[in-house]
Amino acid sequence: MDLGTVAGFVLAIAAVLIANVMEGGELRQLLNPSASLLVFGGTLGATLASAGLANVRLVPAAILYALRPPRLEPRQLIEKMVQLAQQARREGLLSLEEERKNLDDPFFAKGLQFVIDGADPEMVEEVMANAIEAEQRHHLVAAGVLETAGGYAPTMGIIGTVLGLIHVLGNLEDTSKLGPAIAVAFMATFYGIATANLLWLPLANKIKANVQAETEVRRMVVEGVLSIQRGDNPMIVREKLEAFLAADGGKGGAGAAEGASGAGGAGAGGTGTRGAGARVAGVGD
Repeated sequence: MDLGTVAGFVLAIAAVLIANVMEGGELRQLLNPSASLLVFGGTLGATLASAGLANVRLVPAAILYALRPPRLEPRQLIEKMVQLAQQARREGLLSLEEERKNLDDPFFAKGLQFVIDGADPEMVEEVMANAIEAEQRHHLVAAGVLETAGGYAPTMGIIGTVLGLIHVLGNLEDTSKLGPAIAVAFMATFYGIATANLLWLPLANKIKANVQAETEVRRMVVEGVLSIQRGDNPMIVREKLEAFLAADGGKGGAGAAEGASGAGGAGAGGTGTRGAGARVAGVGD
């Protein structure tokens, strides 16, 4: 579980609730079944109509991916690839078969298998780049769905408020109930804005950040596999791979993509190693 992400959600929601109490409100005042139905139901319906059922069904798994991103250990991968580069230079590529069987990373193992089988380097690079794109596409599609929901939610809240005000203005006989009725009407706007900015949009950005961080590690693995295949000096291999960590500020791991929230995805697709990141898959791609 990504404790930073969970803590962020808890902090944001708690800040809203505490501020409400400090202003003299009560927590029960924020509970409004009709406003909840309109905002959540309307947002789901509009998003479903816009993105399609197949894409909406990707969202639960993507939310889990946001909260529990894959554990990335680029420094350990670098050490392993340097070790394999040394072994390949001493004993040949075929000697890496046993090492391949013990790898925990299926993506790394698949790339190494291509090298052991004597595949053409360009083919290895292209296949692994395509695998990166396919691996991340569904998460980026889900992020797009959440961004769509984040766009519709505030509008649904405004629709709910307008409906509430219509009912208020249609029943002006008892002015003593006017204030509470208007307050209830604005609950829909609160729900729409709160869900968009506290849930849907942050989740979408976190998914894209995780995708970018994972893609960078995958690109590093591709570079390492190709270096092993070329028989590069292990010191050169280390320098090449550590350049990926330098590009991430030396952090590595899922937290290395903090700037991805506004980047729209994990980089441009392509067959080159440097362009091997997954394309931003728009809703309905």
